[in-house]
Amino acid sequence: MPEMNPNRKIIHIDMDAFFASVEQMDNPALRGKPIAVGGAENRGVVAAASYEARKFGVRSAISGFLAKKNCPDLIFVRPRFDRYKEISNKIRTIFHEYTDLVEPLSLDEAYLDVTINKKGNPSATLLAQEIRSRILNEVGLTASAGISVNKFVAKIASDYNKPNGQKTVTPDEVIPFLEVLPIRKFYGVGKVTTEKMYQLGIFTGLELKNQSLEFLEKHFGKSGSFYYNVVRGIHNSEVKPNRITKSVAAEHTFDINLSSEIFMLEQLENIANSLEKRLKKHRIAGKTVTLKIKYSDFTQQTRSKTLPYFISDKGLIMETVKELLFQERMKDSVRLLGISLNNLNTEEKKTVVVQLKFAF
Repeated sequence: MPEMNPNRKIIHIDMDAFFASVEQMDNPALRGKPIAVGGAENRGVVAAASYEARKFGVRSAISGFLAKKNCPDLIFVRPRFDRYKEISNKIRTIFHEYTDLVEPLSLDEAYLDVTINKKGNPSATLLAQEIRSRILNEVGLTASAGISVNKFVAKIASDYNKPNGQKTVTPDEVIPFLEVLPIRKFYGVGKVTTEKMYQLGIFTGLELKNQSLEFLEKHFGKSGSFYYNVVRGIHNSEVKPNRITKSVAAEHTFDINLSSEIFMLEQLENIANSLEKRLKKHRIAGKTVTLKIKYSDFTQQTRSKTLPYFISDKGLIMETVKELLFQERMKDSVRLLGISLNNLNTEEKKTVVVQLKFAF
């Protein structure tokens, strides 16, 4: 049975409402107002919402229509991903002044292993404060941080005092912290799993901790051992500077629903072209092609096929996409189409880290 490693010092940095905050920083007229970064309100999906908008229940992944219904004064702003990437690169440059063990999760969050760091500072808490201060002074945005002995607890802790705050969970505090935590706040426990745990009488970390490994594996399969370990503070996953790309995807939501496969093929050609550019840019190829279809009633379907060879060419991708498109009849008109390539030719690069024991 693995044990909790109390000697590691992991920081999880999470930018506060990143896309929306960038827009408010660049456009003073938007400051203090409820804004949503995303497509047009009738068809688009919210990518990010300012804290002013979140008070009305506007959040990422909901439809623009629902967002506007919740917040009539909501201002929609078109996303500028080149700008977000530019800002993200500046933030990552700051990270690398403290450690080379930086694992980006997205443009707005990353793990940092500061067990051994370039500043020679034994306090991960003080390092997190310094990093957040530099992001504010040099970039102009606020960030929140979680500090603990592993990625799992640090991730949860970064959300504890948002926005513009941080929380440290020391080795001695990990178990008490997790025991009182609502199960819905456990990272990796989604909505469906949360409901299932509620039905089993599991509402807190302590109630999860009281379950046997056999019980959890019976009800949650392979995930059972994950839940059994993390609630005991055991999560020894390394901070990996070179995260492996597991899939590359492109998709598009249409202003008008598509009801003909002919029109869908035209759009899929454009999507495949965007996908090919991404694949060629990063020199990636894959074997599994997946067609994503979202219907007008918001139900979603995926169709996949695995080839015996790696592909990245638009023509070869479209050959498989056409086969998947006509695999069965559409049940309704379509509002979104997407293509993804999985089973990639990327290889994991493992980093060996020598960890020394310091006072937390």
